[in-house]
Amino acid sequence: MSLQKINTRSIILILIIVATTVFRLLTYKYQSFSNFTPVGALAIFGGAYFTDKWKAYLMILLSLIVSNVIINHGYTGQWSLFNIDTLWMCVCFAIIVFIGTLIKKLNVINVILVVFAPVLIHWLVMDLPWINSASTLYPSSLLGYWEALIAAIPFERNMFLGDIVFGIILFGGFELAKNKYTILKPNKKLAL
Repeated sequence: MSLQKINTRSIILILIIVATTVFRLLTYKYQSFSNFTPVGALAIFGGAYFTDKWKAYLMILLSLIVSNVIINHGYTGQWSLFNIDTLWMCVCFAIIVFIGTLIKKLNVINVILVVFAPVLIHWLVMDLPWINSASTLYPSSLLGYWEALIAAIPFERNMFLGDIVFGIILFGGFELAKNKYTILKPNKKLAL
């Protein structure tokens, strides 16, 4: 594989991630679309398609952090680079990128994984009582965790719908592009 082919593929993947991350910023402006974002689908997509897996982690986590800074500024009026919620969100999405690295080829099982894994991981981790600001709303107990999970269902539903829509666009679009432009094809299938 030539160096030009590797660089072109990586550059295209990075541009896709940057362009798609912009859609996350729209959720601040349009509250009815809260959490209807591409981040779950992007994390799986990056893990699946980057040949150099460190690039997937770097680009996904960087896009998440930068978009968080912008969104949090919109809500609070203050610039905050990193907080405990961002740390745990990065942990969630690093796990999702890892799951993407396990995808060898697109099939029915992997499509189900693309749709369900991001929202399930985000839902189960981010609503833990000691992680987010919801700890002041719910008791730090199993019952409090259950209450937080139930309360998060509308938020996570939007993430699930976003994963479906953006998963189809990202995976379907890149597969079509790979068939048309051979420079986007790696030596291997999707992941290592």
